[in-house]
Amino acid sequence: MHVISRKALLEFGQRYGDSRVALDDWHRIVSKAKWQHINDVKSVYPSADAVGNFTVFNIKGNKYRLIVSISYRTQDVYIKYVLTHTEYDSGSWKNDPHFK
Repeated sequence: MHVISRKALLEFGQRYGDSRVALDDWHRIVSKAKWQHINDVKSVYPSADAVGNFTVFNIKGNKYRLIVSISYRTQDVYIKYVLTHTEYDSGSWKNDPHFK
């Protein structure tokens, strides 16, 4: 999978230093993956959920949430949001026009 863009992970890691290792691990694993369906994702990340058109990953024991859009056809993962659990719970990310 091609992760677009790692910059969001790096910026979040600067603000929340305790997330860096978990986000780096996620990026390393996903960059090597060749997923074709959400079931492939769940085989590596059992807690990942398809929510609307996005896939949500729990990061660092559910302290943070990583929301991405996955194109299985092109093997691209688009990072949409990296949020604290509180930010995620506010639900404002669901106002994204691509959420559906």
